[in-house]
Amino acid sequence: MFVGLGTVINVGAIVLGSTFGILGGARFPDKLRIQITDVLGCITLINAADNLRSIWAQSFTSAVPRGWTTLGTLAALILGGLVGYLLHIEGRLEVFGQSIKSRFGRRHKGSFLEGFMAASLLFAIGPLAILGSISDGMHAGISQLALKSTLDGFAAMAFASTFGWGVAFSVIPLAIYQFSWTAIGYFLGDILTQYQVQSLTAVGGVLLFGIGLRLLNIKFIAVGDLLPALIFAPLVALAAHQFI
Repeated sequence: MFVGLGTVINVGAIVLGSTFGILGGARFPDKLRIQITDVLGCITLINAADNLRSIWAQSFTSAVPRGWTTLGTLAALILGGLVGYLLHIEGRLEVFGQSIKSRFGRRHKGSFLEGFMAASLLFAIGPLAILGSISDGMHAGISQLALKSTLDGFAAMAFASTFGWGVAFSVIPLAIYQFSWTAIGYFLGDILTQYQVQSLTAVGGVLLFGIGLRLLNIKFIAVGDLLPALIFAPLVALAAHQFI
């Protein structure tokens, strides 16, 4: 078994699930496709709520000053949003998505970018993506990523039935993200404490909530510009733990 095998399996499961979803989803009428999108939006909100529970986790609240689980999450989102705005991440993702859609997604009725963004966040956010990848790098097994691969495969099937190839191409940022954590685990070991992982998970929950609102056509939030918040989250939590 080689280092990174867990992510390879994860990527394969998403691509396979997306392929099945695309082949089956092409036969869906528009009304059913809209209904599926609404269901996916609701499920994404539930997933977001599950991630947001980290804000009240005892190990997180005990590691930072009172109220800083929420304030730290807010600070990470503001800092991340500022960096994302200056880097025009949302616009760059739009251009990237359109360039790929022009080759692969012309015939599909779903939004390529929505599928790409939603799937990328859904698959990358959460403790399994981080801890599983680090465990893989530390030769501690791939059981966590194997479980994640099963869940992601079914989720990809559902998303791809509506959004098409955008879901399959979400494996590009996912692979970069998880292989990075695997490399960290391989060279440095377990560098993130539990409360830092929970801070990252909480910020991820907010981003997922934004994606859910977009899928339900309630509010368009430039979630792409908020992605750097995932980098700031553990750093802000560490600063609050050490200096406040």
